[in-house]
Amino acid sequence: MKIAPVAEIKARFSAYLNDCKNELVIVTRNGKAAAVLLPIDDDDELERIMMAYSPKLRAILEQGKRQIREEGGISHDDFWETT
Repeated sequence: MKIAPVAEIKARFSAYLNDCKNELVIVTRNGKAAAVLLPIDDDDELERIMMAYSPKLRAILEQGKRQIREEGGISHDDFWETT
């Protein structure tokens, strides 16, 4: 894992993009972690990363979990019968 301040990343961005293929690159601002550079191998991976960090999707999933806790869910068999 590499750690570098944003000014260093800006100055050598292309090199850090290459570096992130082999190890995580943590970008810092004022000494604190601000971002991570991750390599993207294909469109599916990009989509998974985007979904994982989507506030809208997280809210939908959290609402579903809350609804299941409060109201209960349906069985696996019932789910597949209704779809």
